[in-house]
Amino acid sequence: MNKGVLGVGVVVTAPLLALLLLNIGRNPSAIASPLIDKPAPNVRLKNLEGGGSLQVSSLRGKPVVVNFWATWCIPCIQEHAALTQAARANPDVAFLGVVYEDSTENARGFLAQRGSAYNSYADDEGKAAIAFGVYGVPETFFINRGGTIIEKYVGPLDDDLLRERLAAVRK
Repeated sequence: MNKGVLGVGVVVTAPLLALLLLNIGRNPSAIASPLIDKPAPNVRLKNLEGGGSLQVSSLRGKPVVVNFWATWCIPCIQEHAALTQAARANPDVAFLGVVYEDSTENARGFLAQRGSAYNSYADDEGKAAIAFGVYGVPETFFINRGGTIIEKYVGPLDDDLLRERLAAVRK
């Protein structure tokens, strides 16, 4: 056996193994965001149905859930029912859907077929996604009454996760 090949193998493998061990127990859905504990970006969102726009800052005073989604995103489809149910059950919380890298036509068709209990907004130029630091979907931001982002959740939400996060956002 060639000791040089073995040495190179150890040099290449050891850092990878160390990286793997350091990440054991970490939640892959808990992606740190530099926006946590900072004011939510004050972007203007265009209503998907063409009924005007919404400035995020206009929602100060109530908890807000901002969910970035797309029709081509399987996890987004999976979480849609839970978000719709949570919006119906929590009228004191503003739920916003923001369509990410998808057409308005596709999003309207999706919502017509599956229904929704909250408004969705177009992000045609991607400005909202850039301001929030979105890199994929689904990503959901939880904003407290003061307009501060308290959590970013990456991945599909279910009823239990939503219940926990809504309790935290109301504090």
